[in-house]
Amino acid sequence: METLFVLFTAAAATSAYLVWFYLLARQLTGPKVWPVVGSLPLLFLNRRRIHDWISGNLRAMGGTATYQTCTICIPFFARRQGFYTVTCHPRNIEHILRTRFDNYPKGPTWQTAFHDLLGQGIFNSDGDTWLIQRKTAALEFTTRTLRQAMARWVNRTIKTRLWRILEKASEHNIPIDLQDLLLRLTFDNICGLTFGKDPETLSPDLPENPFAIAFDSATEATLQRLLYPGFLWRLKKLFNIGAELKLEKSLQIVENYMSDALTARKETPSDDLLSRFMKKRDVDGNLFPNAILKRIALNFVLAGRDTSSVALSWFFWSVMNNKHVEEKIVSEITTVLREARGENPRAWVEEPLSFDEADRLVYLKAALAETLRLYPSVPEDFKYVVSDDVFPDGTRVPAGSTVTYSIYSVGRMKSVWGEDCLEFKPERWLSAGLDRFEPPKDGYRFVAFNAGPRTCLGKDLAYLQMKSVASAVLLRYRLSPVPGHRVEQKMSLTLFMKNGLRVYLRPRVLA
Repeated sequence: METLFVLFTAAAATSAYLVWFYLLARQLTGPKVWPVVGSLPLLFLNRRRIHDWISGNLRAMGGTATYQTCTICIPFFARRQGFYTVTCHPRNIEHILRTRFDNYPKGPTWQTAFHDLLGQGIFNSDGDTWLIQRKTAALEFTTRTLRQAMARWVNRTIKTRLWRILEKASEHNIPIDLQDLLLRLTFDNICGLTFGKDPETLSPDLPENPFAIAFDSATEATLQRLLYPGFLWRLKKLFNIGAELKLEKSLQIVENYMSDALTARKETPSDDLLSRFMKKRDVDGNLFPNAILKRIALNFVLAGRDTSSVALSWFFWSVMNNKHVEEKIVSEITTVLREARGENPRAWVEEPLSFDEADRLVYLKAALAETLRLYPSVPEDFKYVVSDDVFPDGTRVPAGSTVTYSIYSVGRMKSVWGEDCLEFKPERWLSAGLDRFEPPKDGYRFVAFNAGPRTCLGKDLAYLQMKSVASAVLLRYRLSPVPGHRVEQKMSLTLFMKNGLRVYLRPRVLA
């Protein structure tokens, strides 16, 4: 009798669950879901092409460019922790980033995962903590002295290191991993700009730097926290095993390096960001404590290294596959240098471009923007939903769930960028006379630098650094991919190339 009762209860519970699941699945508009595991199987199967998979799902939705799915199909969880709304509709993105900004913070999942590495730095905080850092940084990023400091670091790195490495590779016909060089270059530059300390990872022998290695390791281990249920990484942290053990060791190296940098800045302040923040005060009128200063600096290093280097890697890849674009870029650079430095081509390559010269490169900026449209450095971004809401397209978003806006997908939607959206076409960023850079009137069609209150403060400096580096390479060399080398996306929060970007360099003859 008891066995019969248990079977009956199990059957009733199963039937009730299946009815509940059927009603849930009918409301979801995204990829197919299964009981309990939801859309996780499809997510796993497409993990190596996740961004293109998301784009395909969004295109299948037609004009709404929004879908909803669930990864935990269990009552009480399905509508909150396991519920995802994915969109690339510009109006919805504006709603998230500007109109209802306060309703879509980074949220507890993101902040908890990144806390050990970034603390309450500007890229891992919300509310007043974020606002005071944002206001302080905004004042500094508008100063000419910071622009001059950035120009000094970039030009020195190009002249004394990058050119020497490229020259050797060209002379001996040795292939190089351009992505690796660019990562090293932007890492040295952002460290110099942030706390005035050059790790010199971009040197002729390409040394392994303990801080750079530890920083990479800590970032990778932190990202793993977002890929798995929270209880799993907390369990690993409790027993100090796996990725959490790796993270703890890496963070100790990072902490020691940052402590030394802070001590040096306190003894001899300079024009770097850390020195500037040391003079600022928090919401209570107190100077920032050392622990906060170190995390603020790390936040800027994380933001300033990967984004620019990744964008440059995809830029060079796109240019190699569109030779007509390359010729236009080189023609523009030589025209500017002819006016600024005279007719002698030797004078054009003696020094890297100054930021004032780089400012005049309109077509190059358009090519960089076009790269970021198709290959945004941060392809997807996630937000936590504080309270129930309705998107402009009518989609209902439940409190406690997650919203993903796909920056990668926006640039690949015909409804947003036209029938030629998959073509690499810098001209779409230029005025009718092709002499002026013109971003889209609807700013939320292009959010590679974020938008709304969290718009990237370093956007202009990033463009100038990328233009300087791109000019320094293309003015001296023609690039060609190593035969057989596969360029594909690495599945991470930043759009790295999984196998790097291996190229040969041939000297360019200027006339």
